[in-house]
Amino acid sequence: QVQLVESGGGLVQAGGSLRLSCVASGRTFSSYAMHWFRQAPGKEREFVAAINWTGLRTYYADSVKGRFTISRDNAENTVHLQMNSLKPEDTAVYYCAADRNIVTILTRVNDMDYWGKGTLVTVSS
Repeated sequence: QVQLVESGGGLVQAGGSLRLSCVASGRTFSSYAMHWFRQAPGKEREFVAAINWTGLRTYYADSVKGRFTISRDNAENTVHLQMNSLKPEDTAVYYCAADRNIVTILTRVNDMDYWGKGTLVTVSS
């Protein structure tokens, strides 16, 4: 069982930056791929970024590529999402998720094994 707790959300102006963090409980954090998803009001939850269990492979949605960076610290059981050049359309609740697949980076909501409760990011224009 893995419990995930996100933090770092808030209100920021367009063009600004935020850094989200997700702390995982449990001793097996390093064996999970970690992900960030987001859900804007009235929209479906969508994939944002993923990092494999070693931290050597990352994958991004086209909408955030070049602006967001995902990273992990297995010693601290933490995954981060550095968000730069934020846009109003980045406004959403951001969720941390984990899956046990160590071969393929998965991006679908239904493929995740564990979820956090989310942290709200609001980008003003």
